[in-house]
Amino acid sequence: MVFAHDTELSLQAAATLVNTEDDDEDTLSTAGDLEAFFHDYGYTGRRDGDRAELDAVRALRPRLRELLTAERDDAVVLVNEMLRDGRALPQLVRHDPFDWHLHAVDDDAPLATRIIVETAMAMIDVIRTDEMSRLALCADDDCNGVVLDLSRNRSRRFCSTSCGNRNAVAAYRARQAAGG
Repeated sequence: MVFAHDTELSLQAAATLVNTEDDDEDTLSTAGDLEAFFHDYGYTGRRDGDRAELDAVRALRPRLRELLTAERDDAVVLVNEMLRDGRALPQLVRHDPFDWHLHAVDDDAPLATRIIVETAMAMIDVIRTDEMSRLALCADDDCNGVVLDLSRNRSRRFCSTSCGNRNAVAAYRARQAAGG
């Protein structure tokens, strides 16, 4: 594990959320999609389940993309802004299934506020440990997805298995064509 569990989960959630939007398809388009995201990434607290909440969460994506792809010093400015906007007050909390970890806003804060503040809190660890290289853009030329590399050897290059597979097949075909 590179970071604490809650940090990794927040970073994974942010990268996934950013990657729900691309030029061809939006995979966060219904309240059901948001409900699945909410549960997949262990969010707790208030959940309105309405269109306004979905729209507010979808509106976070450009801001999170900017943060996750920023240079270290620029990320500091964005993190501080997000924490200020969210009126963050970090506190240790414990709830099932997690032991002590950080929350920085009340459970009754809107989901979009909790997502942005939790992401900013996670980025504090990334910035302080100078691990910004763990965040990158997908190596697929036709993709602009965000890659979060939590691997030990820092070898992750693609945002998804489909991008990785598409590039592996293309490389294989190029080798076959060059050899024949």
